[in-house]
Amino acid sequence: MSWQLTDDVETFAATTGDFLRARPVENTAMLTVLATLQRRGSHAYGEGTPVLGWWSTPSGQVTGVLMQTPPHPMMFSDLPPRAVPAAVEVLDGLPLPGANLPAEAVDGFAAGWRRRTGVRTHVVRRTRLYRLEGLNFPPDPPPGHVRFAEAHDSALLQGWLLAFHDEIGERRPADPQAAIDDRLAYGGVLLWEDGGQPVSMAMCSRPEAGMVRVQIVYTPPVRRGRGYAGAVTVVASQAALDTGARDVVLTTDLANPTSNALYQRLGYRPVEDRVIVEFTA
Repeated sequence: MSWQLTDDVETFAATTGDFLRARPVENTAMLTVLATLQRRGSHAYGEGTPVLGWWSTPSGQVTGVLMQTPPHPMMFSDLPPRAVPAAVEVLDGLPLPGANLPAEAVDGFAAGWRRRTGVRTHVVRRTRLYRLEGLNFPPDPPPGHVRFAEAHDSALLQGWLLAFHDEIGERRPADPQAAIDDRLAYGGVLLWEDGGQPVSMAMCSRPEAGMVRVQIVYTPPVRRGRGYAGAVTVVASQAALDTGARDVVLTTDLANPTSNALYQRLGYRPVEDRVIVEFTA
């Protein structure tokens, strides 16, 4: 068993596609990142060259995947135990800023990376993946209505996108305009309006392997506490189901009890926890 690395997106897609599509819920982020790289090019997330890899058996069966789009952390799928220390070895020499792993694997990789490279590691974020089991509509929806965002909303959406990333402490998109244009092209942004003004948004991924992810839900601080986020999430979730998605998923920061409680009230149920660690000299 061994890791194979490449920077060729199409080779990676051809080799790992069946593995990723077999568990589209757990592999939601990798599927959408890979689709973006195929659609927008290998530098869609930044100037650095992607690091892509797979863990395979002697017979060639892929049983684990890694993916990094610099300057973001290295992301790992669920891995066989032997693949974790082997990943430390094969990635040695790469300037990894951090790693994103299933909760049960993060300690082993972080400890191995510390020993091998001498860096310090600390937890940046603990996240939880949820899957929609049955959509529950709020009994008392807020005033207003939903609409699909359009090109004239672009400046507002870019501002909210950047504010969202700043608020959760996540690196900003390299090209926010391109990120918004990409989503507008397929109707991937919904806005809740109240009094003729946008007050909340939800962004969704394109369908991949029957899965759609509600990626970003944001309400400006002055508009919070009025039910807008729940309302726009419900509509976004229903819109995903209407496209034929079998699985609708979203990810939360476990440090935010409000959002975790909200999404469970709406019908989302936990699937797995992940941990993001940062490496510093």
